[in-house]
Amino acid sequence: MSTIRPGQPGATRTCPHCRQTILESATVCPACKHHLRAGTSLTDPRSAKTETALAVEGTIAHPASSSPWEYSVLVTVRDEKGKELSRHVASVGVFTGAVERSFTLAVEVFKPNS
Repeated sequence: MSTIRPGQPGATRTCPHCRQTILESATVCPACKHHLRAGTSLTDPRSAKTETALAVEGTIAHPASSSPWEYSVLVTVRDEKGKELSRHVASVGVFTGAVERSFTLAVEVFKPNS
């Protein structure tokens, strides 16, 4: 959990549905998409603005005649000086046969109204 006081920008809580760490101000969990009870949000959730500041999408196709490929989906967050703030393995798996996997990374920015 966050060391920031509740109600402050950046404060976090645990989603009661999927147990992921999310922003305390969230009204919908970005991981499981469940609607959350109004709690200690910074503003009226109806006036909040969320936008996608970064979106990256790609597809990897495994050739049918190739040997298996293992993969790890790794998300790393760094600050402006390049210092690693967090590192998380989001998924692991294997490509066998003629399969494709699509991957999407999205960074959503929440802009509460003052």
